[in-house]
Amino acid sequence: MVNYRKYISGVAVLASGFFLAQSTVSTVLYSQAYDNQKNTLNLPSPVTSMAEKTILSAKELVDINVNTMMTDPVLKNANWGFVVYDPKTKKVISSYNENTPLVPASTTKLLTTETALSLLGENYRWMTQLEYSGTIDENGVLNGNLYLIGSGDPSLGTNKAGAWSYRDIISDFMGGLSREGIRKVNGDIIIQTALFKGNITRLPENVVWLENNNYYLPVGTTREINPANEKLIMKKSGLASEKKYFYMSPYANQMVYAEKYEGDGFLTTKLPDAPAYLANTFRTTLVKSGIGVTGKVTPRMTDAAPESRKLVSAYKSPTLADIIFYTNQHSDNSLAEALLKTVGFQKMGDQTSESGRIVVTNHLKEESFDMMGLNYMDGSGLSRNNNVTPISQVKFLTSLMDEKYYKVYFTSLPVGGQSGTLKRMFIGTGNGQVFAKTGTLNKVKTLAGYLKTNSGKTLVFSLMVNNYSGSVDMVKKRMEKILEPALDL
Repeated sequence: MVNYRKYISGVAVLASGFFLAQSTVSTVLYSQAYDNQKNTLNLPSPVTSMAEKTILSAKELVDINVNTMMTDPVLKNANWGFVVYDPKTKKVISSYNENTPLVPASTTKLLTTETALSLLGENYRWMTQLEYSGTIDENGVLNGNLYLIGSGDPSLGTNKAGAWSYRDIISDFMGGLSREGIRKVNGDIIIQTALFKGNITRLPENVVWLENNNYYLPVGTTREINPANEKLIMKKSGLASEKKYFYMSPYANQMVYAEKYEGDGFLTTKLPDAPAYLANTFRTTLVKSGIGVTGKVTPRMTDAAPESRKLVSAYKSPTLADIIFYTNQHSDNSLAEALLKTVGFQKMGDQTSESGRIVVTNHLKEESFDMMGLNYMDGSGLSRNNNVTPISQVKFLTSLMDEKYYKVYFTSLPVGGQSGTLKRMFIGTGNGQVFAKTGTLNKVKTLAGYLKTNSGKTLVFSLMVNNYSGSVDMVKKRMEKILEPALDL
């Protein structure tokens, strides 16, 4: 086995350059000395001198880095794949395991957010309306009900993507009542959210319960997930009478969190039902402001004989373009899952995740997505049963470049060294030139998107690593190393 540095120096480098240019990256280039290195934390640097870089082409440098990573201690036992693709020539420039189905983690959101943009349009908004029934007498008494009509707004009260807080929405509603001259409500505050008939949901297969100290239980009750084997491991008092419960999940052997324990194997998650929270806070604000409410807050999913009602005020969510920008920049799981349910409802009249998955996969088929190896289990990428191939990701991203919403989609992606989840990658080389969605689960690191080369070309790439050794930061450095020479393509 020859020494790698000597191998690429002198006359032999010309022959090796020609060989690499004609071959795939399946040829492994490494030295015995490298195999015997004690320190496995240092990133290998097979091509370092300016002379070597001058002799070898950018493609050859990419291929060499990929080949070297095959024997890198962090990646040599991992399952990983890579593709860099030219959208103009429709040809693969360099690849490794490009047809291997891999866990994509949050790069799954690339499929979810594109489907929403395609089917709903960038200007789509969710509406939350305040209406009233009955009549208002000369004293300002409303003899009727107030209605809060929801539409499944995933950003309601969150401040995400420029969404209003609950306080801002309630202030607007109060202004509407003032304009109508309502000083007392002789009736109920009725919540109508027939679009999303409740928050009961079923977790996707093999979902991650705890990742990076964030808890990902679904909103509402976990009635369908059969937590019979959940083990209560901790209970502690919080503010006021609040109690927090921590459970050991039988699904991933990780700790999960619930606001309260209902018994009979059911848990309720920490996130509130947004319409109910808004309605109850609204009622409290009315009473504190001297506007009495004789009735109570009550949900009514459907109304067989609806009362005649008048619109008081309507709150519009941020646009879908704003929501998708926030989703991809922050890799927001709850927004991604809400987008999945929304497209499911719009196409099938059903707000379930199952309908959303059908809509997304049907949309991908219609767009000629390479379905080989695809397993689309959720909208966010939290399930480890999600699978996709690197080649299908790059061909999908390439196909979007001709869509009218491409600019909105492209803008939503984090920028290397500058924004979102890529702010701490490509701080030096590649800063401002990599536009991609990241993905992170335990022992899974992925990256897929677009790359602007130094010559002004746009390339498309996918790089997915499963079951690596070492830390996620070590993998990120190797990802940067693989993509660095691609900037000169």
